[in-house]
Amino acid sequence: MLKRLLRRFAKARGGVAAVEFALIVPFMLLVYLGTTEAGALITMDRKVQSVAGAVGDLVARENGTISGATLQDYFQASSGIMTPYITTNIKQIVTSVKVEDDGTTEVAWSREYLNGVMSVGTTYPQNQPYGRATAMASMTDIAKGSYVIVSEASYSYKPLYGFVFDQAVNLYRQSFYVPRFGEPIVLN
Repeated sequence: MLKRLLRRFAKARGGVAAVEFALIVPFMLLVYLGTTEAGALITMDRKVQSVAGAVGDLVARENGTISGATLQDYFQASSGIMTPYITTNIKQIVTSVKVEDDGTTEVAWSREYLNGVMSVGTTYPQNQPYGRATAMASMTDIAKGSYVIVSEASYSYKPLYGFVFDQAVNLYRQSFYVPRFGEPIVLN
């Protein structure tokens, strides 16, 4: 009797699809959620790059001087790039860097923008060597004896669901621009 019962069990095919489906569903859900999380992370990284690029480009287009109010408007407008995501924790920094003929750098001015407030740059103090000079080594070769506008944006991205990525990912982008009119841009 046990032999017959085992044969019958071995020949039974009903429910195989349901068992296979139950085994595959957790893996497929993990792949789906991971792909969604990765896609959102890539989107945020692109938005952070766009913010850094937009502010730097706008400042570099100024003709000799830029007011603090105009710079703050640029910061606020570029925050709109992050829509529909929360923009309160995106940090933006714009720095005017003088590049000497020998390739050394000096901060002419720097402004930071975080949570709707623009402040004098504490990251890059005025008249000090630019802190990330190695990052802009190729730009110093182009801009010797001139100025470079450095625009930075950073954002701490928190995952949507937290199933695949459960830690915040710090995104950082930096863009370099030579002033369009070839003269230093003075901040009033």
